Amino acid sequence: MATNKSIAAGLIRLHFHDCFVRGCDASVLLDGPNSEKEGIPNKNSLRGFEVIDAAKAALEAACPGTVSCADILAFAARDSSYKVGRIYYDVQAGRRDGRVSIDSETLTNLPSPFVDAKELIRNFARKGMSVDEMVTLSGAHSIGIAHCAVFANRLYPQNNQQNLPIDPEYADFLKSICPPEALTNGTGVANPANLDVLTPNKLDNKYYLALKSQKGLLISDQALMAHPTTAKLVNYNARYGSIWARKYAAAMVHMGTLDVLTGRKGEIRRNCHFVN
Repeated sequence: MATNKSIAAGLIRLHFHDCFVRGCDASVLLDGPNSEKEGIPNKNSLRGFEVIDAAKAALEAACPGTVSCADILAFAARDSSYKVGRIYYDVQAGRRDGRVSIDSETLTNLPSPFVDAKELIRNFARKGMSVDEMVTLSGAHSIGIAHCAVFANRLYPQNNQQNLPIDPEYADFLKSICPPEALTNGTGVANPANLDVLTPNKLDNKYYLALKSQKGLLISDQALMAHPTTAKLVNYNARYGSIWARKYAAAMVHMGTLDVLTGRKGEIRRNCHFVN
């Protein structure tokens, strides 16, 4: 991570995608033709596996069978948050690794980038997380990228729900990355754009300032300004960066406790890609 700060976004996302499907049990790391890695929200888009593998190898060499892959994911997300945002928080340990990973469960549990704020609120509520926590964790989009196929609907809306305000200059910039023909002939669907146009390599509250300026990259980002409750939280987070950082830390700690396995309910994998 010292040489590649962009991997921080991947590691934070990896932890989030793990915890929202079957809880924080490292099921997202398991290999297999029908594993979570192969689910539509994850396929060819998850990053950071090599960092987790390196950490696991070092820990197994020093303390065999002691630290779970699920704990490594949680620690990696925390260290990433500190590396790119100077946000530190203590991480609870003791998670066990799960033995089940099902591709179809990703679609039913992970929030879609194409939905409105009401659906995002419902999605987080199903996990026992509040509206404030949802808007706060959306701030993780202060770093990382998305591809043309994911943000195209922001430029070329398919329905009224997706027809959200967008800054004209920002729209022109994005259309240069993701022109209509990129979708029709498939040549540019993987073209990337930064999730945060202001400070794309720093985990901070500038993401919320971008939303206020109608420069949210995803439908699910800009939709936060279209709902009165979430818009109020966006404005608050945009104004009070240090408070947002503390809320982010607390929300990450909460997320890291979702449906964890302990004791005999799970295992400590020797290799994060396979059950023992």
